Amino acid sequence: MSDRTMARQVLLFIWFLSLSSALGQVSYSIPEEMAKGSLVGNIAQDLGLDLKRLKSGKARIYTGDSAEYIELNKERGVLLIKDRIDREALCGQTTPCALHLQIILDNPMELFRVTAEITDVNDNSPIFKRDERRFEISESAVVGSKFMLEKAIDADIGANDLQSYFLQPTDHFNLKLHGQSDGSKKVEMILQKPLDREKQENMSLILTAIDGGEPPKSGTVQIHITVLDANDNAPVFTKPIYRAIITENSQSGTPLITVSASDSDKGANGEVSYLIANSDGKSDIFHIDENG
Repeated sequence: MSDRTMARQVLLFIWFLSLSSALGQVSYSIPEEMAKGSLVGNIAQDLGLDLKRLKSGKARIYTGDSAEYIELNKERGVLLIKDRIDREALCGQTTPCALHLQIILDNPMELFRVTAEITDVNDNSPIFKRDERRFEISESAVVGSKFMLEKAIDADIGANDLQSYFLQPTDHFNLKLHGQSDGSKKVEMILQKPLDREKQENMSLILTAIDGGEPPKSGTVQIHITVLDANDNAPVFTKPIYRAIITENSQSGTPLITVSASDSDKGANGEVSYLIANSDGKSDIFHIDENG
């Protein structure tokens, strides 16, 4: 490219800028996800242009390096949706989200600036990174114990963004939310009722995240809880009192009585062993055969 050609382009660009500041501009506000061919606005009417001028001036849209989401219908003098607009893909969490384009006419050259603000629609549900979460919690855990839960993510913004959480059932746990500096909420599950493994060893809860759209959208994660055993149960005999009769001349090793006890705890905490407590110094007269 020659220096002369480059200089001409720079001058032309400066001229465009001066024209854009001198001539009119118009702004529209449209929701994302509009169908192809939907009306954005009557640009001829809004800029005070005659339809003949659009045709004679070979009116066209200039978007620079941006994708062309909006097209000009010179026959009707209107702007139409050319391609589906996804606000989240276009701007992410940035707000406001807008398309900036220019309408150029020749003979004489005129330039008009057009801004189309893309508003959010509730087209995304809150989502969790995982479908389920597992906890192992001792039945000796104290009321008030806290367990951190995963936050949900919602690609929408404003009122359509994530608003609240619900936990079901709430027999043993409830939720506590803490606001964060980025506007999100830290989610904690709080133990509000003592656990009892002997009554319920496994629990399943559902954490639901809900946005503020109309109608609202939601996402869920399943929480599985395994209650670990604590040695909170004493062995219990099958009878409160055992009675036996033995003759005085019985030989050593003669079976006297069979006793049985059980423990509701699990694993090592539920294993039962036996001993004879000392009673008037005669405990050595009897022997326990745990394998008999």
